[in-house]
Amino acid sequence: MDILPHDLQAYLDDHCDPEPEALQKLNRETHLKVLRPHMLSGHYQGRLLSFLSKMIQPKLILEVGTFTGYSAICLAEGLAEGGILHSIEVNREMEEIIISHFKSTNVENKIKLHFGQAEDIIADLEEDNFDLVFIDADKKNNYTYFQLAFNKVRSGGLIIIDNVLWKGKVYGTEKDTDTENIRKLNDQIAVDSRVEKLILPVRDGLLVIRKK
Repeated sequence: MDILPHDLQAYLDDHCDPEPEALQKLNRETHLKVLRPHMLSGHYQGRLLSFLSKMIQPKLILEVGTFTGYSAICLAEGLAEGGILHSIEVNREMEEIIISHFKSTNVENKIKLHFGQAEDIIADLEEDNFDLVFIDADKKNNYTYFQLAFNKVRSGGLIIIDNVLWKGKVYGTEKDTDTENIRKLNDQIAVDSRVEKLILPVRDGLLVIRKK
């Protein structure tokens, strides 16, 4: 869901870099074949992820929640020479579409794909100097993923968390479990003195965090 008015979002889309053709194909295939295709990062958010990645030229990226691979491909665009992106997906049924599009965008050798429970996989990763982390998985565990990733991110590294505006519910009166969990996440990070942080009203809200 887009938080911004449709006409404003359309204007923003028209005035950023175009969506690469290979990602257009992945976007279409996701909407044709996969349940809940709105979970895809999409054109504008994808270009932002690519932009941020290119700015810091990470050697190591961690992604929690691969889905069909769109955001991983965007993040991989900014990897430094020889850099690696570790991407974690719980749903093994996504493997075929993910692998096919990693190959079509020539990033299959830059991305190490993990299937399983993110908490276990993050804990088992030997790397402890990630430059960039993108969290876009089950919302109830976002703060757990943040805490696990925090200890593996270098000083000055970025952690980006998706869906933190939750269709506008977090600043409304809704009291459902998912909304309350995301409010708690936002509130906890807002007072965390170990990081600098801001929420960008991009798509469903991106919380951008810089570790001090």
